[in-house]
Amino acid sequence: MTSPTAADHTVVIPTLGRPSLTACLRALAEAEGPPPLQVVLVDDRPLDDCTPLPADIPEALRDRTKVVPGCARGPAAARNTGWRAADATPWVVFLDDDVVPGPTWGTDLAADLAAASPRTAGITARIAVPVPPERRSTDWERNTAGLATAKWITADMAYRRDALESVDGFDERFRRAFREDADLALRVLAAGWTLAAGTRRTTHPVRPAGRWVSVRLQAGNADDVLMTRKHGRDWWHHADAPRGRLPRHLAVTAAAGASLACAAAGRRGAALALAGVWAAGTAEFAWARIAPGPRTRDEVVTMAVTSALIPSAAAGHWLRGLVRHRRVAPLSVRPAPAVPLAEPLPVPERV
Repeated sequence: MTSPTAADHTVVIPTLGRPSLTACLRALAEAEGPPPLQVVLVDDRPLDDCTPLPADIPEALRDRTKVVPGCARGPAAARNTGWRAADATPWVVFLDDDVVPGPTWGTDLAADLAAASPRTAGITARIAVPVPPERRSTDWERNTAGLATAKWITADMAYRRDALESVDGFDERFRRAFREDADLALRVLAAGWTLAAGTRRTTHPVRPAGRWVSVRLQAGNADDVLMTRKHGRDWWHHADAPRGRLPRHLAVTAAAGASLACAAAGRRGAALALAGVWAAGTAEFAWARIAPGPRTRDEVVTMAVTSALIPSAAAGHWLRGLVRHRRVAPLSVRPAPAVPLAEPLPVPERV
């Protein structure tokens, strides 16, 4: 094997074997520019699933692709498994298995890596989320579209191997595809590295989701507790992340609980007043989700029902996070008060 060059890279893709993986690999194989030296697919299905990974690996990538087990421990652990199992290339590019690299992805990545300074730990991609142009987006489509403006997301993120080693990779306590990328970025910044915005483009389609997806997503409130324990109460500012509605959800849930308690104690007036607070808060939340959407019957019903369930789900997961992460110590080194994303990398002239 020849000595690696400064721009040599490995692509790591954690996967549950979704059909989108085949499209991702096909786009990667067909992209213009130098291919990855290696592709590592981390099969994160449970170990008792012994079926072969359902993916059609393109011929152009077949001799450089290997599959390693992820043991169903979540995407953070799967990415760690992938980059540690890979050959020692200077760069590791993390892709989700439901993204589609652009047609010039390889050429643009090579330019991103060539323009990186020695202190550049990671380089983002430009993520596009296509939504139907003929109608307003649904709540789920708007949620996914937020990935286009999110910082440091590992849907397509290149990290220098030395930087990963310096902070011991991803924190595997993040078991969902949520906040593990922001946590890693804040830790590499705290360690003295920088992050940059790249030029390569990747599409993140809106994947199908059921009626209850917005309720299931409230599990991320427990991960937000872990972020607060590690990075302080102002981590939202450092990560440039939206604060969300947790304070309102807690207030609405508290009103519902107090209403039930007052009713049980025979305090009917107080119970009715608190029930009114709950109803008003729930109605406001539902309308905030319904108003910008297509307002079809199915969407309105879904928003109305889930808006009644989300506040208590968010509060429950937040309390669970407080208990689970109560012993987590804050990082000894934290970023400066303002951590801007670096300016886009200069693009070298192509010959």
